[in-house]
Amino acid sequence: MAQARAADAVVNAASSDHRGAVEALLDALAGSGKVFLHTSGSSIVGDASGGEASEQIYFEDHLPTPGADKATRLAIDELVLAGAARGVRTAVLCNSLIYGHGALPRDSVQLPRLLKQARKSGVMRHVGPGRNIWSNVHIDDVVALYLLALEKTRAGVFYFVESGENSFGELSAAMAVALGLGPPEDWPLPLAIAEWGYEMASYGLGSNSRVRGRRARAELGWVPAGPSALAWIGADMLRPRP
Repeated sequence: MAQARAADAVVNAASSDHRGAVEALLDALAGSGKVFLHTSGSSIVGDASGGEASEQIYFEDHLPTPGADKATRLAIDELVLAGAARGVRTAVLCNSLIYGHGALPRDSVQLPRLLKQARKSGVMRHVGPGRNIWSNVHIDDVVALYLLALEKTRAGVFYFVESGENSFGELSAAMAVALGLGPPEDWPLPLAIAEWGYEMASYGLGSNSRVRGRRARAELGWVPAGPSALAWIGADMLRPRP
């Protein structure tokens, strides 16, 4: 808490689900007027469809009532936003599927899971028929938005972070081409859960999470400039980290 009080601003990028850490940071920053950015993830609107498509799109001012699997995370997001009433310039940055090579030796979540499984088995696979759609965003655009939010965000704001969307069938097909493998195969959800675990298979890879991030563009002047997910897979996914 002392480090949070001494900092110019605080960014929680460690865990979207650790309520105790968020409570401690809000207590430390209360009344300071400092910026607190909390990282969430757009699986809060995931439907665990087993790889089937959905036409449902979510906007920042109309979030759904979460199911039991995501109620805890959304409650933490709401706790952060409520910190505005305690004199903290809070914002929640709710990232969609992130792709691209970051500066740290740490992979993002979803596409690396597909890549690892394909390299291990020699078969590119997606959950169910792969028709499920996720919004996505390049890591460089995520970084640019965090910098803008640190400087310009107003208090108590929720931002979806996205610059496009693709089905997992499209993503896995592009990855199969990049790896020199045959067309991707449908994988029944129980087998996907055995490989990736319930949370990752059901929500990270087997759900729809279609969101639109209008606030960052309108209020912060964010202009995503990174390559599309399919372009990045084809040109850069297999390159060594910079």
